[in-house]
Amino acid sequence: MVEREKGRIGEAFADTLGFDRVQRGVRLDVRTTFRTGGAADWFLETRSAREIVRAIQVSRELALPVTLLGGGSNVLVGERGVRGLVLRIWRGGIGAPRTGVVRADGGVTLNSLVRWTVNRGLAGLERWAGTPGTIGGGLHGNAHYQGELLGGRLLRAGLVDTGGGFCEADAAALELGYDTSRLQRSGEAVLWAEFKVTEGAPAALRRTARASLAYRKKTQPLAAPSAGCIFQNPDAAGDVLPHGVPPSAGALIDRVELKGRSVGGALVSPLHGNFIVTEGRATASDIRRLIEECRETVYRRMGVMLRDEIVCLGEFDWPAAPAARDSGAEKVCG
Repeated sequence: MVEREKGRIGEAFADTLGFDRVQRGVRLDVRTTFRTGGAADWFLETRSAREIVRAIQVSRELALPVTLLGGGSNVLVGERGVRGLVLRIWRGGIGAPRTGVVRADGGVTLNSLVRWTVNRGLAGLERWAGTPGTIGGGLHGNAHYQGELLGGRLLRAGLVDTGGGFCEADAAALELGYDTSRLQRSGEAVLWAEFKVTEGAPAALRRTARASLAYRKKTQPLAAPSAGCIFQNPDAAGDVLPHGVPPSAGALIDRVELKGRSVGGALVSPLHGNFIVTEGRATASDIRRLIEECRETVYRRMGVMLRDEIVCLGEFDWPAAPAARDSGAEKVCG
């Protein structure tokens, strides 16, 4: 009965998207920056906006859950894998439809967009050099870097909802806040996004981009597998912080002396307390245990409850994982 149901699902995707476009049992560890986790029941790496829409529509008809994935950072995939269809929105095109505007498909990486604009003397996005992940993921979590929000550059976006319906939305309609957007509750996928840019000298823009990248390399453990920042920074207005401690998750973890703490193959980075890195043998549950130890220790000793920035997808051995939600790509801690 199970194989018959799988055959029915495979035939439905093949009829719509073509033979072997949607695959079964695809490993997700190699498609995430943590390099750990299980497999997707069904997997599609999209080639066009049409494929995204049709895959969502067919999944809706089949009552098959859909999980969106982009660059694979800011996510932790459970070792038991992800049920339903994992829709990887990856790559795409970039253009300048009118003066002062650049448009990029949702699967374009932020790094690709930075290079494209810098090379054409378009200013506004160069500080995002070195940011992992995609446009769609960056807007899903409203990526931030040194106090600047990616949504602050956004003009409008083209979205597809969980039923496969298309709409355009202005930036104001996306409810963009610190680490938040309407996409997190609506499940909408980003097909494309338009950002405001101005004229700039390519040489000066390259200097800014290189300085940004150099700062990240100096302050973040970019050489080791990680997912970026694990926790959101505390809210300076809403959270009561110990005297002399800045509103920084990394600073709080440093104060409770958890840098270098390990569980299995997962390690709190000695360089940046808000990064967990792996040593090539960490399970997803090792990472989750270490995340919870950091959260509980900071709360017990500092009185601050750290909130997740990372997104958990799929099923874990320990503990019961929260419901999967769209991630797309990562946020960037500043």
